Amino acid sequence: MDNKIKVVMFDLDATLLPMDQDLFIETYFKLLAKKMSEHGYEPKTLIENVWKCTYSMIGNNGKETNEAVFWKNFAQIYGEDNLKDTPLFDEFYAKEFLKAKELLGFTPKAKEVVDLLKNKGYRTVLATNPVFPAVATRNRCRWAGLEPEDFELITTYENSSFSKPNPEYFVEIMNKLNVTPEECLMVGNDVLEDGAALKAGMRVFFITDCLINKNNDDISSYPHGDFDALINYINT
Repeated sequence: MDNKIKVVMFDLDATLLPMDQDLFIETYFKLLAKKMSEHGYEPKTLIENVWKCTYSMIGNNGKETNEAVFWKNFAQIYGEDNLKDTPLFDEFYAKEFLKAKELLGFTPKAKEVVDLLKNKGYRTVLATNPVFPAVATRNRCRWAGLEPEDFELITTYENSSFSKPNPEYFVEIMNKLNVTPEECLMVGNDVLEDGAALKAGMRVFFITDCLINKNNDDISSYPHGDFDALINYINT
């Protein structure tokens, strides 16, 4: 790996944490709708509206945190009074959301590669798309066999003002860490979302175990492969 690199950023879902993302999202929304239906929310409509609020975070322009954008849009749909239900969502991510773990895979290579990098002196970042609150992201981190403390920074909707595939998401991380694009490597499985790091001037390594390549882009010129290939890349 290029000796200029100082920071390695990892995507979480379907990278460090093997999963069928469509099945995971479907189950996550079913669990959320079930809980909130007990508090007066119509399930189908709630799912549609949470998607709308999520897309608002993906389109965030950086003037507010993703958290602020989500709840501003939520209030526009349901009214300011319904912001009183925010603790119910927090409770969901701390409790019912944990049931989604049953759908996920696991690879010991995730911890192996993070430990390898830390032992070599690299700074590590969990650069998961920040559309979840910290409590949910920390849980998913543990599901991957890692601890939040394994990372210098974890992007969540509370501390981020952009989302993938906006290159400004990666610029925001670099500004927080005071590093240059040449000093950063992004490791992820989504060619569109994680590949946006290229537009920010970073290097990328595509994990192919659960590769998502919606536009069928040619990735042959970029480092790619399974975790063993990544470990070899790091050690060269």
